[in-house]
Amino acid sequence: MAKAFRSAVVCGLIAAVLLGMGCQRKMYDPAWATRPYPARLHTTNVADMQVFREGASIKVVNSTAHSYRDFDLWVNQQFVRHVDALSAGDAITLSLWDFHDEYGNMFNAGGFFRSYEPSPVRLVEIEPQPGQKMTGLITIRKEEIRMKPDPQR
Repeated sequence: MAKAFRSAVVCGLIAAVLLGMGCQRKMYDPAWATRPYPARLHTTNVADMQVFREGASIKVVNSTAHSYRDFDLWVNQQFVRHVDALSAGDAITLSLWDFHDEYGNMFNAGGFFRSYEPSPVRLVEIEPQPGQKMTGLITIRKEEIRMKPDPQR
């Protein structure tokens, strides 16, 4: 009887592991492959635009007087997504799951059922047109948002 119980427990554990593996989100697909990061276009130019991480999305706030149309947005010099428009003074929210690399890998944005820690968003750049120099954006990390106490109080 004990041997049958142990066998049932082992079979149950194996089934649970296999089911868990089958429910993981597919992180790549060759059909999602983009082009490699154009390192030769990287510059130190920075626009007065802020990027905030909001869970599995980023919010891009255009604080400039310049509108951008039909551009590619690069994250961490690896993942890219095309954006139709970002008007002057406007903001857009983009899902990090929509960013892919040259092999079809998806950005690890995290989420409720994640099996790995989400990848940080460190560097965000606009490539205005293919072949044009990049413009960096200001990435705001959550730790930097905290307000410092006012010493006058």
